[in-house]
Amino acid sequence: MARAPEDCVTTRLWRHGEPAAEGFPLGDVSEHLAEDDALVWVDLRRPDHELLRELAVELDLDPHAVEDAVLLHERPKATLHASHTFLTVYGTALRDADPADPRRSRMELTRISAFVLPRGIVTVRGHTGFDLAAVQRRWDDDRDLLRYGVGALVHGLLDSIVDGHFETIQQLDQMIEGLEDVLFDERGSSREVQTRTYRIRKELVELRRAVLPMREVVNTVQRHRSETTGHASELDGYFADLYDHVLRASEWTESLRDMVTTVFETNLSLQDARLNTVMKKLTGWAAIIAVPTAVTGWFGMNVPYPGFGSVSGVVASVGIILGLGLVLFALFKRKDWI
Repeated sequence: MARAPEDCVTTRLWRHGEPAAEGFPLGDVSEHLAEDDALVWVDLRRPDHELLRELAVELDLDPHAVEDAVLLHERPKATLHASHTFLTVYGTALRDADPADPRRSRMELTRISAFVLPRGIVTVRGHTGFDLAAVQRRWDDDRDLLRYGVGALVHGLLDSIVDGHFETIQQLDQMIEGLEDVLFDERGSSREVQTRTYRIRKELVELRRAVLPMREVVNTVQRHRSETTGHASELDGYFADLYDHVLRASEWTESLRDMVTTVFETNLSLQDARLNTVMKKLTGWAAIIAVPTAVTGWFGMNVPYPGFGSVSGVVASVGIILGLGLVLFALFKRKDWI
């Protein structure tokens, strides 16, 4: 088999739930998988096609599954094959916002493909955005669970993925709450609300693509395990709990989408309300300003009128302007127009 860079390959071996070997060559993987008491994990980071094809031939992996493991934009799924089960899932995380483009999505998706064999699992990652160290710690903490075989490895991997989903969802939830605070702040910028709402909506769309199909993935794994074992297992409760977490993540994601939609619609309604308030104020002041215009226009006619050519006419016009202006001001103030 072609030699792979050491920093791109991780191999581990357990026997009866206890670590037995680590960092062994890929050429030894098939031998360990043939041992009855062995449990093997192989992680490949950005493998080249030649290495992946050779490993597929050695482990009898389905060619279509191998192709799906390296293709871009594959949706999360679980596919059953004759000798293995193929999984594609996505880890999620929020990176820091880009100051140059505040509308750019901060969502970072990391695809993890996995070939689940009878006594081992082979994971393939396009890049190192998702840290599998947390998965390894989970496996090490549940060594008793590893005695039940490869299902424990699958559960640990999927459980870590779902925990990452929850963390991302919680961060978005907190951001939406902060957005609500800005929304009802009279000093807040409407443009800022629009920008942040647009960005969060984009991130939720990307998050839904990773979270919602997980129900189908976990359900397929559960069904396949039941058909394979034919009896109840200690892992059944763990997978049932995992499926419950997936449902909660899906429902939470959907509720966040509704919340963002509500924020967007509320922002539009508040803008309309503010515009109506401004128009009322302008209308009120326009009515007040119309009084002196009308009075001076009347007294400025070139025909005689009461008080024409005398001081009394000036006094009368000023009195009319002030009187009607104060009446209108009091009336509009009472109706909260100004």
